[in-house]
Amino acid sequence: MPKSPRQKQKLLYVLQYLWEHTDDNHIVSTPQLIAFLEQNGISAERKSIYDDIQTLQNFGVDVIRDGGKRGGYKLASREFELAEVKLLVDLVQSSKFITTKKSRELIKKLESLVSQNDAQGLARQVVVADRNKTANENIYYSVDVIHQSMAANVKVRYQYFAWDEKKDMKLRKSGEYYEVSPWLLTWEDENYYLVAYDEEAGKMKYYRVDKMLHIETTDLPREGKEAFEKIDIATLSKKTFGMFAGEERTVTLCGKRDMAGVIIDRFGQDVPLRMVDGETVQARVNVQVSPQFYGWLAGLSGNVWIQTPDDMAEAYKNYLKKILEEIP
Repeated sequence: MPKSPRQKQKLLYVLQYLWEHTDDNHIVSTPQLIAFLEQNGISAERKSIYDDIQTLQNFGVDVIRDGGKRGGYKLASREFELAEVKLLVDLVQSSKFITTKKSRELIKKLESLVSQNDAQGLARQVVVADRNKTANENIYYSVDVIHQSMAANVKVRYQYFAWDEKKDMKLRKSGEYYEVSPWLLTWEDENYYLVAYDEEAGKMKYYRVDKMLHIETTDLPREGKEAFEKIDIATLSKKTFGMFAGEERTVTLCGKRDMAGVIIDRFGQDVPLRMVDGETVQARVNVQVSPQFYGWLAGLSGNVWIQTPDDMAEAYKNYLKKILEEIP
């Protein structure tokens, strides 16, 4: 009897069935593999299945026999473990810059990294619809264009928007295009930011990627290399608050003893920290001064305050006074 035209695909179908139907808690038997192959127009005998398993093992696929004489086979390891896929699913669910539609698409792809049984367990844990998600479906295109521009060492141009009181997109600068030199994409406060050099302002600025529209590369050479090289990427998120740039200052913060953990969480374990008395902790940090930095302090309800420099301590007090004066 002539062989089926699909006979050459036999080994691939065996691997597919193992991938989709086996995990730490599920095995498949030789008869199950033979039946699956027959459903796909491929004839197989028990001995040929043994040979296929051996071929996969020789190639480096971690297939093991489990359960004794009446047992079966399973994939003992995968590129991503179930716990790792769960972590990635959680990140996609919680990412505000990923739209609801794209979140579901990505999670579906992540589910294909595990067995069908494990995928069903993941699906039961997925809740996306009610999360605070961006409405900009073009964010992936924007990220791709930014990467292309950085690789080509050229500027990007785009329109930038904000939401108004009617929940409509309102273009900044009356719809005029921004034209900047992209240097870095970074993640902060659950949002994706572009760190770029603004030639007109003569400094590095931060832009929310999900608020960009009609982004495109240009033929203009990228600028701001020296300004970018001055940025300490490793400590960027420690210095900025909500990715709002400002003058960088060295600040001495004081706080109640139980605020030590809050300060370490924000500025990292290498922050200089010492006790100045039995109840007060002192830290010396570098920050980019902005209303968001003052807002962070205010959110700690007076338990952390600026000790030095004096002008910043006074500016923080004036910031709080102004808020009180402007509340109706």
